[in-house]
Amino acid sequence: MKRSRPTGQPAEKAFLVSWKSSRRRRHGGPAPNADEYEAEELWELACSAGAEVIGSAFQASPAPDPATLVGKGKLEEIGGEVGARGADVVIFDRDLTPTQLRNLEEALGRKVVDRTQLILDIFAHRALSREGKLQVELAQLSYLLPRLIGRGTVLSRLGGGIGTRGPGEQKLEVDRRRIRTRIQRLRRSLEKVRSRRGLHRKFRQARRWQLVALVGYTNTGKSTLFNALTHSEVRTSHQMFSTLDPTVRAVSLGPRQSVLLSDTVGFIRYLPPHLRVAFRATLEELEEASLILHVTDVADPNFRERDAEVESLLEELNLGSTPRLHVLNKIDRLSSAAVFRLPHGGEEVGVSALEGVGLEELKANILRTLPSELRQKVAFRFPLTEGSKVSAVYRLGDVVEREDRDGVVVLRAVVSESVRKRFESFLVAEPAVSSQSCN
Repeated sequence: MKRSRPTGQPAEKAFLVSWKSSRRRRHGGPAPNADEYEAEELWELACSAGAEVIGSAFQASPAPDPATLVGKGKLEEIGGEVGARGADVVIFDRDLTPTQLRNLEEALGRKVVDRTQLILDIFAHRALSREGKLQVELAQLSYLLPRLIGRGTVLSRLGGGIGTRGPGEQKLEVDRRRIRTRIQRLRRSLEKVRSRRGLHRKFRQARRWQLVALVGYTNTGKSTLFNALTHSEVRTSHQMFSTLDPTVRAVSLGPRQSVLLSDTVGFIRYLPPHLRVAFRATLEELEEASLILHVTDVADPNFRERDAEVESLLEELNLGSTPRLHVLNKIDRLSSAAVFRLPHGGEEVGVSALEGVGLEELKANILRTLPSELRQKVAFRFPLTEGSKVSAVYRLGDVVEREDRDGVVVLRAVVSESVRKRFESFLVAEPAVSSQSCN
């Protein structure tokens, strides 16, 4: 997919292909409208990448075909449709192996793009800051490296000098080495970004600032809500992934009651693992959050499935125990009867970020739900296999003592209440490290 095109040049014509395992249907499987929901999401992704969708196909089979994903018969059918409609690119809603990618391009005679490539293209177009561009490039190269395919001796180069004559080192190996070198440089650059973020965290902790993070499926109105609460002008769009770089602003909840609000990249179904690794520095902002606002587009008929995807990703990020409020956004698009049927009170608040409805109630609920600002001195005992949790305590707290013994790591640290709750199952009671407020 092209990241940009000159004015007046028509959009690429895209044909979409979705595949699902038919086995899932016999064991409960997805909701009845799941196929339509996933096809609609692929269409939204393609449009967000600047394509003009001219057709689509769907295939269900017990297992993916190792050569073409969809099988020989279905591929011939797709080839006929692609040729008749004049498609420029064929987009698959699954990640393709290098073999599948090569076979499909040869059979269809068109450029073939899989799900990860499509999302990476959108991210590359949305990235504005240096950090965002670094993270996108790292994700792209991490995706490309295992997919480099050699083409025989035509990609070889001759060595120079005695003992190096002959086919020499293949161009494929040269490309791989260059990509690995670039990946290492990108990772070092992103480590510097993480270090700067760490300094910002220490600064906020020293001033007792609490962080509230907006999370949710992409295109649920997080940035619109962020602007409404902070009176900012963060870019908003109806397209997916309109916000890529995280933004933090202060928001007043009442007299002498202010917190920091963070707007983050939207989540999505089947978020590519390369993106999770590359955007680790961004997602770490969520780790510090004292409260998570899970924003839902209640006007979307598939919002429950999308909410489940967000909750699953939060669990994968070890954020399942972080306090949260469920913000039911876009109630202005619902009828009065539908709004009345929505859950009210407790941990759920109905709002319209666009119309400014329900924002004061949301602020009151944020203030009520936020945990105590007091930092406590506690002790954690982590198995050596929980290195990510040990690193998180170092990032989010002040470690005063570490002891490695008998296959475990004991950390004595000063942490916030949200961090203490997050790793509550690893707390140990020690008389010398009793929980106490720290001034």
